[in-house]
Amino acid sequence: MSLTEILPRVRNLAAADKLRLIGILAEEVAADVAPLESDRTYVVATPVFEPGAAEALMDALRVAPQG
Repeated sequence: MSLTEILPRVRNLAAADKLRLIGILAEEVAADVAPLESDRTYVVATPVFEPGAAEALMDALRVAPQG
């Protein structure tokens, strides 16, 4: 079934059913979009703990044009 076939039917749903449909679709899409598991630890790369990161940022801010 295509989206153009589904939309008219969805528009005719009651508000509560639309909200329920949103929840169902969000749960189904969440696994595809963000396949992270809640009970695991993931490494996130940030410059926070990189040696010299703060100094490099301060240098960049000093030479940046004001205003």
